[in-house]
Amino acid sequence: QVQLVESGGGSVQAGGSLRLSCAVSTYPISTYTMGWFRQAPGKEREGVAAISIGGFTRYADSVKGRFTISKDNDNNTLYLQMNTLKPEDTAMYYCAARTSSTRLNLLVDNTYSDWGQGTQVTVSS
Repeated sequence: QVQLVESGGGSVQAGGSLRLSCAVSTYPISTYTMGWFRQAPGKEREGVAAISIGGFTRYADSVKGRFTISKDNDNNTLYLQMNTLKPEDTAMYYCAARTSSTRLNLLVDNTYSDWGQGTQVTVSS
């Protein structure tokens, strides 16, 4: 089983930036499709951004132009650069991994098999 450990969350004011990291162990990140998901209190978990094995990326409409997903295969780490943060971005953020290489359903959480414990992001107005 792949182990994923998120870090980089915190509290920022609206308009600020954060960079989330997800360190992956056990298997090379280059062999997994990776995603970032978030869940706010009282809401369902939603897909934020994903990157396929080949580097294809997909973003939720709500974060397009503000968030950037990337991965460092050498360091086996996934990143999420979050700029121009808004209060509605407040949530627990999770990274996830799946072995499927398809570009379909990249932001669908039940297609991912391995999950981290999450890191909290709080954006104040």
